[in-house]
Amino acid sequence: MDQTNRDSGPDPAFATDAATADYYDRRAPEYDEWYAGTGMFSDRDRPGWHDEIRLLVDTLHGLPPARTLDLACGTGFLSEYLRGPVFALDRSPAMAGLARPRVSGPVMVGDALHVGLATAAFDQVFTAHFYGHLSPGERAAFLAEAARLAPHLLVVDSARRSGVDAEQWQERVLNDGSRHRVFKRYLDPDQLAGEIGGRVLFTGDWFVAART
Repeated sequence: MDQTNRDSGPDPAFATDAATADYYDRRAPEYDEWYAGTGMFSDRDRPGWHDEIRLLVDTLHGLPPARTLDLACGTGFLSEYLRGPVFALDRSPAMAGLARPRVSGPVMVGDALHVGLATAAFDQVFTAHFYGHLSPGERAAFLAEAARLAPHLLVVDSARRSGVDAEQWQERVLNDGSRHRVFKRYLDPDQLAGEIGGRVLFTGDWFVAART
């Protein structure tokens, strides 16, 4: 269960922080419980959650086929629905292992802010629930790297909701009882589109998406 920690804490360093990497590696086997509403998420009150996931999946599947690189791919839960060849990268070996059966191309372990692949190697970069964790400096680095790799960027993240702080530190508890602190932002659709220099692709109560 996610719990908000309202202490400002240190400046977030999500993409390069060793403790964060350990958290996601340990969370990998249970990550999709968040999407499925099972395990610790079975008692969450999330009206319309499953219908909205289906709409989001339909939106992604309806995009034209493209040669895509999914950065910080996690388990590949959403990139599985993108048409065209999908390559993927995640810092967590456990996450990468779970994504491999879901995407058509290679899945690599590496740093999403410094990808060792050729410039303009893809039609688009895709990322889901990664951008909203990044500090301003990391966001700038990510956007620069995405622009180097592809002419289009597609971002899915968590929607800003009434009564939820736009930026917060969260304490997250895994099934093994371990506790981890993670920086998190919730985004308005126009805010996300403006930050990446694109247009709104999807807006809902739980998810937003924008594409350059």
